[in-house]
Amino acid sequence: MIDALTIAVGATALALAAWCGFAAYRDEPTKDWHFIGMAVVSLLGIVQLVVGIVQLAGGHSPAKGTALFLAYLIGAAACVPGTGFMSLSERTRWGSATVAAGAVVLAVLEVRLFDIWGGGNG
Repeated sequence: MIDALTIAVGATALALAAWCGFAAYRDEPTKDWHFIGMAVVSLLGIVQLVVGIVQLAGGHSPAKGTALFLAYLIGAAACVPGTGFMSLSERTRWGSATVAAGAVVLAVLEVRLFDIWGGGNG
């Protein structure tokens, strides 16, 4: 995996979590600007998914198992889009809180992906 990409996904996920968490604090639902932020984070997650699959196809392997790595990689790519769709059905502050929670989960998944790949040794 590319360490800089993992850091970028994690950092943008935390920024999205703070932004949506602040919206929830202010009793606001997710708005168009939040969805643009979710799109950016989701795009980075999809890029990471493609890079991970390309590296696996190129003969590289994670230190702690390919199946586990793929499961985390797919989960990370689906995390923010999933919570974004959930926030559409909950047009209250709880929609914003859901996206904030999903973004925090994504940041944690990034740390775990880094560990599964080999902690920078890959």
